[in-house]
Amino acid sequence: MSERKILRSIHLAGTAWFILCVGYILVLALRQAGVNWWVIFSLSGYSILIIFLMTSLYLFAIFRGVSRAQTIEAEHPLTCTNYYRVFYVTSPFLGGLAGCVGMIGEDRTGQFLAGVALGTFVTTFLVWVIVDPVTGLLEMLLLPVSRRHRLRRLAQARAERKRKRKDHERLLAEVLAKEELDRRHWQEELRPQAKRLAQLLTDGADFKQAEREAVEIGLKAWQIGGLSCMQELRNMAIAISKDNSQGEKIIDYIPFWWDGIGSWRSPSLG
Repeated sequence: MSERKILRSIHLAGTAWFILCVGYILVLALRQAGVNWWVIFSLSGYSILIIFLMTSLYLFAIFRGVSRAQTIEAEHPLTCTNYYRVFYVTSPFLGGLAGCVGMIGEDRTGQFLAGVALGTFVTTFLVWVIVDPVTGLLEMLLLPVSRRHRLRRLAQARAERKRKRKDHERLLAEVLAKEELDRRHWQEELRPQAKRLAQLLTDGADFKQAEREAVEIGLKAWQIGGLSCMQELRNMAIAISKDNSQGEKIIDYIPFWWDGIGSWRSPSLG
């Protein structure tokens, strides 16, 4: 078993021991306050789910910390050493051991267990909440190597984000340029078809015949450039028909004529 897996297992056991001790302290405090057992058990049922969720989130964050990357280890030469990691994950057990030593000579079992639980809670809180963050902060402030590495890492991250943003902008510009080139090409190639579609919309010809001819035109546009080409052809036809109608209202049948050609779908009438 690798060192990281061993540390994770120890930390899982330490966290479970810490939660058990906290639960014992809470139950003991409630009993000393005169709360009945049935009230404690009814509250514990709702608390188990909350404790489980909080523990899962906490362990996820800690496991990420135990598995720090090599680049972060260069910034934290003390807190990333195996000695410190062992001290960190075993702090609940060290606190319980300190509680046992402190309660030597106590004959009452309840008080002895309370001392062990309290020692676990205090030691774990001090190490996990106070000592570890302060130690990490001091490493960054006092060690020149840590500061230089952090500044270099942040600069590299900014450069990488800048490069990705430029690549994204370049790719977007290429896509827009290609779309514009395709649109101009379609306008030149499909202008006769656009004029014919505009004529079908305005000349009042036989509707069935107009639909068949429009379907042939739409199918050709689909074969040339897909849905985008069809949309461009429709826009051209509508613009031409409006110019030729001299203000008369134009009914756009094209979306319904082309329904089912490729991926073209007519708008819902509902």
